Order: sequence, then structure tokens, then C-alpha cells
Amino acid sequence: MAKLNITETVLRDAHQSLIATRMSIDEMLPILSKIDKIGFYSAEVWGGATFDSCIRFLNEDPWERLRTIRKEMPNTKLQMLFRGQNMLGYRHYADDILEYFVQKSIANGIDIIRIFDALNDIRNLESAVKAAKKEGGHAQIAISYTIGEVFTHDYYVDYAKRIESLGADSICIKDMAALLTPYEAGSLVADLKKAVKIPIQLHTHYTTGLASMCIMKAVEAGVDGVDTAMSPLALGTSHAPTESVVAAFQGTEHDTGLDLVALSEIRDYFMTLRKKYIENGLLDPRMLATDANTLIYQVPGGMLSNLLSQLKQAGKEDQLKDVLQEVPKVRKDAGFPPLVTPTSQIVGTQAVFNIIMGERYKTVTKEFKGLVKGEYGKTPVPVDPEFQKKICGDEKPITCRPADLLEPELEQMRKECAEWTEQEEDVLTYAMFPKVAPKFFEKRRDAKYKIDSAHSDKENKVHPI
Repeated sequence: MAKLNITETVLRDAHQSLIATRMSIDEMLPILSKIDKIGFYSAEVWGGATFDSCIRFLNEDPWERLRTIRKEMPNTKLQMLFRGQNMLGYRHYADDILEYFVQKSIANGIDIIRIFDALNDIRNLESAVKAAKKEGGHAQIAISYTIGEVFTHDYYVDYAKRIESLGADSICIKDMAALLTPYEAGSLVADLKKAVKIPIQLHTHYTTGLASMCIMKAVEAGVDGVDTAMSPLALGTSHAPTESVVAAFQGTEHDTGLDLVALSEIRDYFMTLRKKYIENGLLDPRMLATDANTLIYQVPGGMLSNLLSQLKQAGKEDQLKDVLQEVPKVRKDAGFPPLVTPTSQIVGTQAVFNIIMGERYKTVTKEFKGLVKGEYGKTPVPVDPEFQKKICGDEKPITCRPADLLEPELEQMRKECAEWTEQEEDVLTYAMFPKVAPKFFEKRRDAKYKIDSAHSDKENKVHPI
């Protein structure tokens, strides 16, 4: 057996899961070179919600963040999370923008692009895989893992075979909602390893308290790599602790080869950061608690808090139980989508409306209508035509790859953001978040102006003789 590969998530998914992606590049900088020396298979540092958080909350250029990490970590493969045709935004984008985004991501330092689609519709992954391969990147396709009557091993094996045929370099089992149980993890990995030749990685969250056990059984079944997080930002809605996983396999045929003493130094650094996050209120200790209710309701932790927040705003928080019972019904009506961004929000919000309005589908959100119509792609199970007609009226369902209906949009985006452009990548930042990006660009310009003015004043200062 080859050694077990470890992907360290502390610079992306760990803080996204625990503190809403608020770790800044200034907080990362002092420890990057030490992380680089550990020998991780890869470090997940970018993508997901980091892009949004950088420009919306941290006043930071996400591209500059990536370049900085690349410079400080020359020896480690850098990895990002990419939502297929949605990229890092919340809608489908035309292929020309997607190709340019992948090109720039790799040019700025990304080695591995983990690509997933919320519906496991492989058509929504084709362009991203082609673009990554063209740029010499590693295209890893993530299977959005969920449970339900249609999500059998045959379903996952069939999807894995199609992923391999598409030309992906590896597969990730993406258990975003922590629904995987240990023996199921072992059994699923064993079946996938028999079906495909490319490496398989496991990504699972600690929400239900099962992640370490899932990793153990998956490794015994032959999984090639796992995602972990440095212990100060592990557990709860984050991942299994890196040091514990390293220790678990030391001296075995799956030894990671990583040094616990070197990891201890990194732990000390993040422990100080954790203390700061707890003190400033960013890290709610409740986020670190285990919640096995996810296994009962099959609702990811983040979705649960969203539902509660929506009910509170409507003054109906006493109806949470009704909403949780409504979610699986809405999900079934919509063709059993896995509950991950953006489908978790779409299904959850519709379930809330169904309950607070006192009548199912009396009010239908634009996004739910889009999901049922096929705007997001093909659902795992076809939507009942009568239900589709009830929700969409006479609008014709979309049966092709949704991006085939989109006109090229890169040149239009370039025109729209021309007044703010300071680097080629700015058009992509604007394309992702057209409402938020201009505010960020203005702040960046103001900050630059202040620095230039201060410099100019210094230069022009008249010194008395």
C-alpha cells in the first residue's frame, strides 16, 4: 500500500466551516512557510466561499491572496474548490468566462482544482475538466455524497465511471453534510476502487462525530487520500484533526510520513488564532459540538442554521420541526437533489415557505422554479411532469446542458468593469460578484490613492536649509 495522502484544509474549508471564511491573509502569512515544509499531499487554500469573503468582508484581493500563498508555499500543491459551471458564484456562467477563470487560477498558483456539481450532473463539469487539463492542472471531480432511496452504490459507481471517462485525474467523495457512516465509508470506497483506476480521496465533516471513524474504515478499504484540519480548527462542522489522523496511521502500511513534532509547532500558532476568534466572537464554541441530528433530518449543519434564521425573521421559530419534516418532501418533489450549495438553500427556503404560508407551493421562489425547470441541470431523478407544470406553468423545461443556452459573456464583462480594472483578473472578480466587486474596487483605489498621496507629500516636502 502507498502512504496515505493528507490534504490540509485549515487555510480554506476549516475556517469556512467554523468562522464563515474570515481568516485573513495577514493571519495566515506567519505560518505559511512552516506549513509548506510539512510535506502535505496538498493544501486547500482557495475557492469555495473565500473569494466572496475576501471582497465582501476582508477588503482583500483574492488573486493577491493566492499569489502570496503560492510565493510562501513553493513546495506544496495548492488546491481550490470549484462549483462546476457556477465556478465560485451562484449561477451558471458561459464557457468563455469559465475557461478564462480556470486559466487564471492555474497561472496564479493553483495545482489541483476540485470540481463538483450540486446535482451530480456530469454535463456541468465537462468544460471545467477540459479547461483544467488544457492548462496542465489536476482535475479532481467530487461526487456530492448524499443518502436516499436513489443514492445506491450502483448510482455512485456509475457516476465514478463516467467521471473517469471524462478524463478526471482523481475522484473525491464529498460528504459535505457529514451523512457518511464508518462502515458505509469502507464499503463505498471498496466498490469505487474496484470500478475505477484513478485515485480516490475522502472529504467528510465532523458534524455528526463520525469523521475519524469514517477515515479509518475508508483507509482500510484503500482510499488514497483524506482531508483533515489542524486540530485548533478541527471538529464540529469542520474536519477530523490532522495530527490525530497522522498519529493513527503511524508505523502502519498507511503511514502518512508526516512529523507530529513539526505539526505541533503549527498547532501552537493556530491555537493562538483560535483563542482570538473565540474572544472576538467569530468562533462560537457551539460550532464545535457534535450534532447527530444531521443523520435524522439529513440536513447539513449550515442549512439548519439558515432555516432557523429564516423562521426567526418570520416569527415562526416554533415551526422548525414542521420545516425539517417538509424538507425531504420538497427534495423528493424536486428530483432528489443532493443538499449542497446552492440546492440546500433552494430546497430549504421553499420548505420554509410551504410551512409558514400554510399551503404547499402557494408561494414558489424563483430559484426553486429554476431547479424544477432544469436551469441548474439534470436532477438525479426526473421531476414528475405534472409537478413541473404546476410550478413552471407553460414554460418549457430545459433538457440540454444549461450552459449551452448562454451566450459568451467575457467581453461584455470587460466593458462593464473597465473603469475599475487594474489587473486582468479583475474581470473575473466582477463576473463572480457584480454587485459587491465595484465597492471593493473603489476601496482598493482609495487605499492606493492615500498611499500615493502620502508618498508624494514625502517626496515634495521642502527641507529648511
